Amino acid sequence: MRSTITSRGQTVVPAQIRERFGLGPSSRLEWIVDGDGSIRVVPVDLDPIRAFRGSGSGGATARLLADRSLDREKER
Repeated sequence: MRSTITSRGQTVVPAQIRERFGLGPSSRLEWIVDGDGSIRVVPVDLDPIRAFRGSGSGGATARLLADRSLDREKER
């Protein structure tokens, strides 16, 4: 599936994706740039604890904190 980015940086999530993942107007998405330069878009639960639960295989907290630290550095 494809979508186009508008001049304002907006895009449409295809209906099949919205239906499959239960996405609606208040849904949040996280854009992740992988090490190989590819982009992943994943739905994020509005409850941050529930969103994080079960996503790690050990060391996830340290990775999360390191990622957030890098994000803060990029914002400066």
